[in-house]
Amino acid sequence: MRVNHTYGRGGALAYLAAYDVHQAKVFGRCEPTTGIGPFMNLVTQVMSQEPYASAKRVFWIVDNGSSHRGKAATARLTTGFSNAVLVHTPVRASWLNQVEVYFSAVQRKAFSPNDFTDLCQVGNRLRAFEDRYNATAQPFQ
Repeated sequence: MRVNHTYGRGGALAYLAAYDVHQAKVFGRCEPTTGIGPFMNLVTQVMSQEPYASAKRVFWIVDNGSSHRGKAATARLTTGFSNAVLVHTPVRASWLNQVEVYFSAVQRKAFSPNDFTDLCQVGNRLRAFEDRYNATAQPFQ
């Protein structure tokens, strides 16, 4: 008897995160896709809270992804939040961004093994990992 496995693709979930290096705090959110809208949702999530809302400057260190690349992205960010400053890592050097270190930990610790049955489980695992990380992380010295 021959048995074939049927693989059912469950879709994808975009996890966007910002990392406060001074507090070792992650601000994450799950979105159905990436892009300008989801990125600005993340920025709004962070910048609407203290101490970021009233800070003199808040530096957003980003890679060269299409949702936050170029002069249009810089203008969009500063139009919405006058104290936000967009800083790009060099091309192919996103590893210089501390949130990429966090994403690496997510991949190794939250998604191994990768045995989810639906996107709800993925989102729950991401939120649980973020909560645990925020409860235990310390800033790098």
